[in-house]
Amino acid sequence: MTIQICIGSACHLRGSYDVIEKLKSLIAADNMEDKITLKASFCLGRCGEFVTVKADGEFIEGVNAQTIESIYKEKLKPAALKG
Repeated sequence: MTIQICIGSACHLRGSYDVIEKLKSLIAADNMEDKITLKASFCLGRCGEFVTVKADGEFIEGVNAQTIESIYKEKLKPAALKG
């Protein structure tokens, strides 16, 4: 699974770097480095209320530093394991 996280101006101000750091920690803690690749990306065209994240081409809604752990556990990790 490839996860793209926007680091453009709007997402940066919404905490995209915090999201990246939390995801890195979660992925490492679960030894998922061989299943999940993180990529920083400039504007993904969905500037809104949250950090823009795309996982294997699908946009993930509602991402910020407070929600990323539950999104990882409920959506991203299970999808990567199916992968």
